[in-house]
Amino acid sequence: MQHYCGIDLHSNNHVVVIIDEEDKRVFERRLSNDLSQTLKVLQPYQSTLCGIAVESTFNWYWLVDGLQAHGYQVKLVNTCAVVSMMV
Repeated sequence: MQHYCGIDLHSNNHVVVIIDEEDKRVFERRLSNDLSQTLKVLQPYQSTLCGIAVESTFNWYWLVDGLQAHGYQVKLVNTCAVVSMMV
């Protein structure tokens, strides 16, 4: 089973959501901005995680750099450029 992760990063916290290949939400939690906490919650999914999309406007460096250093494939998302698929 493959998994996909999205992280909405704020100034002092971030929301991590993981879905499976059937769009079922398998994990969702708000965490403080601490890389070790994020790595801990992602660890059970590391072998099946296809990628992580991070949405942030200004403070993304520590999170993206830290995740990449631990082998995760990370994409920085510009939410202003994303076209909604919802009707």
